[in-house]
Amino acid sequence: MKMPVALNVVLLVVGSSLFYTYVGQLVPQKQLLPPAEVAIAADLTTDQMVKVGFEVVQQKGLCLTCHTIGKSGTLRYPDLAGVGDRAKTRKAGMDDIHYLAESLYHPDAFVVPGFKGGMPTINKPPIGLTDKEILCVIAWLQSLGGTPSVTMQTTLPDQAQG
Repeated sequence: MKMPVALNVVLLVVGSSLFYTYVGQLVPQKQLLPPAEVAIAADLTTDQMVKVGFEVVQQKGLCLTCHTIGKSGTLRYPDLAGVGDRAKTRKAGMDDIHYLAESLYHPDAFVVPGFKGGMPTINKPPIGLTDKEILCVIAWLQSLGGTPSVTMQTTLPDQAQG
């Protein structure tokens, strides 16, 4: 007895779907949750800002997706090791705080030679860091090869007013 072609197709589709559903359930599932909100007080010390900045870089900022610390070779974006010291002289007439702030608020304003632009503006979606988080990230960046001098009272030209 010969089965109709339509029935063969239906059985093939159902069988394939069941097989791939079963295989899909064998793959470990990973649940991604949004990063925990970091409460940033207005009176943080610079050392506390460095710690908070590192948390932001690792979690909400997603910076280490493209940047490295202490790597060499072919890199997507500049390595951050020693950036605290390099930032002081990277752009003529600009101190390290304002250079790092410009790099975060306007990443394509100055692109390090040998790299392509394209880093997202981190105070806008999808990353959306707050000005306080950005100050903490700057403190952490300054600590990489330099001495952090930014404080929670530091005012940057691109910070939201209010």
